[in-house]
Amino acid sequence: MSRAAFLVLADGRFPAGGHAHSGGAEAAVKAGRITGAASLEAFCRGRLHTSGLVSAALAAAAALGIDPVTLDEAADARTASPALRTAARRLGRQMMRAARATWPHPELDALARQFPKGTHQPVVLGLAARAAGLGPDDAAYCSAYEGISGPATATVRLLSLDPFDATAVLARLAPDLDDVARRAADAARRAVDEGVEALPAASAPLLEISAEAHAGWPVRLFAS
Repeated sequence: MSRAAFLVLADGRFPAGGHAHSGGAEAAVKAGRITGAASLEAFCRGRLHTSGLVSAALAAAAALGIDPVTLDEAADARTASPALRTAARRLGRQMMRAARATWPHPELDALARQFPKGTHQPVVLGLAARAAGLGPDDAAYCSAYEGISGPATATVRLLSLDPFDATAVLARLAPDLDDVARRAADAARRAVDEGVEALPAASAPLLEISAEAHAGWPVRLFAS
């Protein structure tokens, strides 16, 4: 395992397309659910323990070598919103391009051929971690952190929130991040023997509903 590879994959500047997505923050800002640092923290905590947990477990499972096609089907089953499924596959396609350029690997090539329009992003993230020599815990941490850093960064643009305040929110969420990454990796290890049914299926209905509304906006700053 290479800690340097972990830093590259977790770096927000890794060209995987996440900068174009707000993780639901844009819709939450418009609805008045995010108005500053405190409400951003509540939003990110809720996202982390629901959709963030699911994504982190899928990424950890892919890093363990569980069949990515099966994991993609599991991701579909856990994502009720068509808009979010589309966004996840779009992000997966961009992540695949970045991963194949950074850590060429036959498993990445095979998945890209099988899903030319994109696989769910957490699955690609986990496979990229595997190609980089990282393990399920690393993949879970990368995915979970990405799930909250995206909304925090987007809120800086959407509300002109002080970047120091947004970063402080992420720091305060560190214990939650540790907990979610651990639970996700543990579930992925169980899934090796028990199948993908062992992976969490936590839901965030308001995120799903907001995503559908956001997809229909005529003008928006972020794709999702």
